[in-house]
Amino acid sequence: MTSRGTPSRFLQSVLQNGVGRYVCQLKRLSIIFSKNAQSSLGVRGFIEEGVVDYAKYNPSTVVYVSPQSCRIPKIVAEYLNGNVREEIVTSKTSIQISEVLTKLTNQSGLDIIRIRKPFHTDNPSIQGQWHPFTNRPPCIGPIRPQKQDAEQALSNI
Repeated sequence: MTSRGTPSRFLQSVLQNGVGRYVCQLKRLSIIFSKNAQSSLGVRGFIEEGVVDYAKYNPSTVVYVSPQSCRIPKIVAEYLNGNVREEIVTSKTSIQISEVLTKLTNQSGLDIIRIRKPFHTDNPSIQGQWHPFTNRPPCIGPIRPQKQDAEQALSNI
């Protein structure tokens, strides 16, 4: 936690994911719905239309479809790092449920928090960061605004 009260961390990937090959971090997906409830109508439509296509496009993710006597349909996502996310999909259409599944598939399972800096290194340089005047010869002298240079040139004449 920082002094602002919100957790933060440096930008990082999960186990350098994507350096050699990409590994989808979503391990298991459970779709829990009711066979009769009106709030599960969109989920039942998605199961009829799109769950097979989703499973076909994401072979590394196990998809469980479990009809239970519940009032609130939900999607439970389990990630490789052990985190579990639940998304309530009450009264959503088949297309909206597909968007929720795409969002859960693309996430890493890490909590969404504030990023401290867009760059970070474990071995910082002792030279400092490069800027346009890093290798400027000191014999040129300090940089002055052009207006002062023009006044000095007029006074030398």
